[in-house]
Amino acid sequence: MTVAEQAAGTPAVDDRAPVHTRALIIGSGFSGIGMGIELQRRGVDFLILEKADEIGGTWRDNTYPGCACDIPSHMYSFSFEPKPDWTHMWSFQPEIQNYLLGVTEKYGLRRYVRFGAHVDRAQWDDDEQRWHVFTDDGGEFIAQFLISGAGGLHIPLIPEFDGLDDYLAGDGAAFHSAQWDHDVDITGKRVAVIGTGASAIQIVPEIVKDVAGLQLYQRTPAWVMPRPNNPIPEGMQRVFANVPGTRAAMRAGIYWIHEAVGFAMTKQPCLLKLGELMGKWNIRRSIKDRELRRKLTPDYRAGCKRILNSDTYYRGIADPKTEVITDRIARFTPSGIVTADGRERPVDVVVFATGFHVTDSYTYVDIKGPDGEDLVDRWNAEGIAALRGITVAGMPNLFFLLGPNTALGHNSVVFMIESQIRYAGQAIAAVDRAGAQALAPTRDAQDRYNDELQDELSGTVWSTGGCRSWYLDEHGVNRTLWSGMTWQYWLATRRFNASEYTFTR
Repeated sequence: MTVAEQAAGTPAVDDRAPVHTRALIIGSGFSGIGMGIELQRRGVDFLILEKADEIGGTWRDNTYPGCACDIPSHMYSFSFEPKPDWTHMWSFQPEIQNYLLGVTEKYGLRRYVRFGAHVDRAQWDDDEQRWHVFTDDGGEFIAQFLISGAGGLHIPLIPEFDGLDDYLAGDGAAFHSAQWDHDVDITGKRVAVIGTGASAIQIVPEIVKDVAGLQLYQRTPAWVMPRPNNPIPEGMQRVFANVPGTRAAMRAGIYWIHEAVGFAMTKQPCLLKLGELMGKWNIRRSIKDRELRRKLTPDYRAGCKRILNSDTYYRGIADPKTEVITDRIARFTPSGIVTADGRERPVDVVVFATGFHVTDSYTYVDIKGPDGEDLVDRWNAEGIAALRGITVAGMPNLFFLLGPNTALGHNSVVFMIESQIRYAGQAIAAVDRAGAQALAPTRDAQDRYNDELQDELSGTVWSTGGCRSWYLDEHGVNRTLWSGMTWQYWLATRRFNASEYTFTR
């Protein structure tokens, strides 16, 4: 049964029969929604598989206190679907999620989404020239094109700690920041936040006022730049809505300011010393204790890890109820946490602000291409690599959105997503024009592209800045970030180059 037949209300003879469609999209965040709109525009039959019960991806899952975007919303949104009335420059999670819900409704995408469909494995059938995709509840979907819009920030990472099971068996509560348990009342509780990354700097100042004590476990301090996030006046929102060109000018200004930071990160890391001066000032203005300032000051170049932004984080740390702990966590007990110095601190609630599986996120879906070649095995052996981060040699009609080396450390990934969905759409059209069934990049084109990319990455702050970040894989190779400016990626993906591909007819 095709998606079109389902939308028309044709009854299914067998609910467990394979569902056929031309294109299958995994995930319904910015990538999945954007790809659906692109395929809809091109008249390509498609279906979206979503593991949860609602669309939104990252912005559905992350509901922790203070959750907000660290890129201005006039840039962190679809260029073809502007929103003039963002209430804050850096919008909070509910507003971003509502934006995605609104876009979904406007384009009528909900009828194409299968909720509760967690993709478990995908197998290319050489004879049929089709992907067979299976969900963990036994569902089967057959498609000519398979597009992963899952991204890399959807599988929470909780480190292995000795004794954690003993703690969980006791009276204490524990959860990851991306799985915030709103049934747990933290008021008057002793709360431990483990991690000092992008989530923690938003959580700490929001909850410190409510808790009895806050233990902040820090492995490596972050560079945190000052950023006031005052509401955008309603008058300015009306100007954006009614005066042609104003919203576009705002977006352009935001874009080029962030590209300037990207130039420093990729071409002239020494320029980032200026940001370090601002980061140190941000610490000094809120933290009076000299020893605490020392703990909070990074010893690596700004940008080597993601630069964070907050006007409230250090004020939350300066609160007398907050204790910054830099000793390594040795183990958990049924009632608390023991650090390497032997001290035990009682804890009522543990929040793991420990990030996500990124460089190994691909291992969570079993993908087998022609002749049963296992993509996970290949990437485990060679490192994850794709042509322009989108298509993979030897894997027909397989596309990744926000795939290898297409994330950013300085600008909006939605800009990258738009470049990728356009490229994928052009690739699908190229298959049709060629009268072919499938396409895949040549190994030579993919290798040349990635050799050049890794050469460029070797001089960036992520490789030279003196830190170890989640951008790097277990071998110290950056498999996560784009190596240059986003306009360069836009140029590289603007037109599909059929000479880099082989077509199967």
